Amino acid sequence: MSADDAGDDRHENAGQDVIAVDADDTEQELVNRLDAHTGDGIRHRAFTCLVFDGEGRLLLAQRSPEKRLWDTHWDGTVASHPVEGQSQVDATIQRLEEELGVTPDQYDEVELTDRFEYKRYYENAGVEWEVCAVLQVTLEDTTLDPNEEEIGGLLWVDYDHLHEHPEWYRQLRLCPWFEIAMRRDFAAE
Repeated sequence: MSADDAGDDRHENAGQDVIAVDADDTEQELVNRLDAHTGDGIRHRAFTCLVFDGEGRLLLAQRSPEKRLWDTHWDGTVASHPVEGQSQVDATIQRLEEELGVTPDQYDEVELTDRFEYKRYYENAGVEWEVCAVLQVTLEDTTLDPNEEEIGGLLWVDYDHLHEHPEWYRQLRLCPWFEIAMRRDFAAE
């Protein structure tokens, strides 16, 4: 069933679009966000941003229990989709403020560090098939004001410790895109 046929029970994502892309992250067309995350999915553009402090700790954010996919899983730190005409850096800046209350005066720059494609199914609820950009930011001011509709919890972890022992953090149920980004970071060293 398409999102247009779902009637009054439509999920809030049914009113939003994402950018369908090819394997090289070349824009193809706009597609309905719910359609992109159901059935076999539609490959689309996404990003995840890893937020660090000055001591090299990484901020993990637990996804809200209200999220349709990967609810209560831990992410490193925010993840979403840019909208039409929006760069991934601009989308990251927007989501940092919307999810964590972090404003650009708290950091110097948002740096794009990687990009990868992945596809993962979540229980019987949907799928993520994304070309995911990885961005990083280091906070000079770690003041946070998390949005409870987006964030279930926050946890600062020693990045090197997580890097060396990811298996010790599995009880947190990490989001698949974060685990992939971490493995790729291992390989890059």
